[in-house]
Amino acid sequence: MAKGEAVAGESMGRDYMKLASLRKGRDGQLIVVNKDLTRARPVPSIAQTLQGALDRWHECVDALEETYGSICASEVDTIPFDPGAVCAPLPRAYQWCDGSAFLSHAELVRKARGAEMPQSLYTDPLLYQGGSDIMLGPRDSIVAASEDWGIDLEAEIVVITDDVPMGTPPGEASQFIRLIGLVNDVSLRNLIPGELAKGFGFYQSKPPTAFAPVVVTPDELGGAWEGHCVKLPVISAVNGVELGRPNAGVDCYFDFPRLIAHATLSRPLGAGTILGSGTISNRNQKVGSSCLAERRMIEIIEHGKASTPFLKFGDTVRIEVLDAQGQSVFGAIEQVVEHAAPATAS
Repeated sequence: MAKGEAVAGESMGRDYMKLASLRKGRDGQLIVVNKDLTRARPVPSIAQTLQGALDRWHECVDALEETYGSICASEVDTIPFDPGAVCAPLPRAYQWCDGSAFLSHAELVRKARGAEMPQSLYTDPLLYQGGSDIMLGPRDSIVAASEDWGIDLEAEIVVITDDVPMGTPPGEASQFIRLIGLVNDVSLRNLIPGELAKGFGFYQSKPPTAFAPVVVTPDELGGAWEGHCVKLPVISAVNGVELGRPNAGVDCYFDFPRLIAHATLSRPLGAGTILGSGTISNRNQKVGSSCLAERRMIEIIEHGKASTPFLKFGDTVRIEVLDAQGQSVFGAIEQVVEHAAPATAS
């Protein structure tokens, strides 16, 4: 039996919690956060870091869940939860790979750069491996050297896995999903065409990804999660003006089990792997967009040219998911776009 397989089955259907990482050292300090995101408790006796908890999930899960129940019931032995005091849940991750599960996004963005939609994308998921050495917290700035790079937000859902064996089929993949989160996977649109033309994928066009304050266990989402995707709107805004609220459970062509199966075709995944859905996008354009590239493409189709600019220095971005009761699920990503300072020798 592969590592993680037995414990995955044992913990299915009973884990409720929200987790975050305080800024401490390079890997943060694990904290358990209550349901309404107001109080938290560090848990060094259980695990020092989130990665440490993921490495020993079957040993930690009961104590973490007990702590969650305790802080949801009482403020005793808790600290105020401050989204500005947390880093990314995994400030540096062993692996970050991102898909393109919403094909309406892929279709529109390819049109925007004059590229054809490969027919293989309708049968085989697109997946690339991104940089995971630096992950941004929910209040960290988007830093770029030039506005001419075409700075864009991309709101998407991610899952964090346990150890996943090579060759895991879609029907068995959901049991290895430990946590679910929300990210802003920033893209530099004007750098993408030149990179892809080389035939070797993204690099300079994908700066660090920012995470919402907390990640949650699948059961925490209740009926909004059935092992495949998050059936809730993802709300994005630029400078306080809503860009869109497409539903992450609608028009999801490749769900997370399918993406995991694709990722494990020829290799296993290690505990702490972060796997993204790609930009949330619905074919119903009335719900708006999760990135500016889509908005610009729609404007080109309707009016012959794009009128919405990419992000400028000083702009603000906010991304959030609310549950059916209007409660923030992951907390909000709130970022400012900043001009990169000139590099200096240390």
